[in-house]
Amino acid sequence: MDAYNVQASHRRDNLKDSALGLVSTRSFPAIVGTADMMLKSAGVHLVGYEKIGSGHCTAIVRGGIADVRLAVEAGEQTAKQFDQFISSLVIPRPFPNLEVILPINSRLSAVTGDGNYSRLSNQAVGLVETRGFPAMVGAADAMLKAADVQLAAYEKIGGGLCTAIIRGTVANVAVAVEAGMYEAERIGELNAVMVIPRPLDELEQTLPVASCWLEERQPLRLPINIKEPVTETELLQLPDLSKLSIKITEES
Repeated sequence: MDAYNVQASHRRDNLKDSALGLVSTRSFPAIVGTADMMLKSAGVHLVGYEKIGSGHCTAIVRGGIADVRLAVEAGEQTAKQFDQFISSLVIPRPFPNLEVILPINSRLSAVTGDGNYSRLSNQAVGLVETRGFPAMVGAADAMLKAADVQLAAYEKIGGGLCTAIIRGTVANVAVAVEAGMYEAERIGELNAVMVIPRPLDELEQTLPVASCWLEERQPLRLPINIKEPVTETELLQLPDLSKLSIKITEES
């Protein structure tokens, strides 16, 4: 068998049991909630999100064909419950060229490289999406003042939609999101809200909240280039402490 046939055979083996799953919604909180349900319903990896403007967001998952079908079905049902569902797709055995062009390859290697299972967090994520930036800023301020939460970041997805993302305990996030909803409606237009208790690691790593909440040891910064040469240190002769103590004693 020549090299081309061997390569083609290996490629078919790699694609044999794999699949891509995509679910699209009309808001960012809805796609995060949908992705959370997809991760928790089947053994899939969350590759990330694709935002194409006008509020359209797509969650992309990867895994075995059966798992991906189950995850997409759960994600579609969740998005429909939010009344934000647009479309869904399952691609069994995707050709490698498709994954290279789509925003999948680099994220996929990161989530599958270590082989570890994603863990549940003890915290919660809250999202409040508004149409208009002032309403989002006002909602974020209200949430910070209403409960012990941290504003992690905000996300823009086009069509005037922007989402404030907070992090804290489940109880505090629930209280904060409720306050943010009322303030957003007072200022402008509230589009969507979401509270995700105990998100998986993979979900957090695809959101702007991950870098805010992961405590990393900062590297020690040392000078690399020393412009002035280090000169020899001059040795200083210390006084005889025994004589010094005698002198003090005599004077006293």
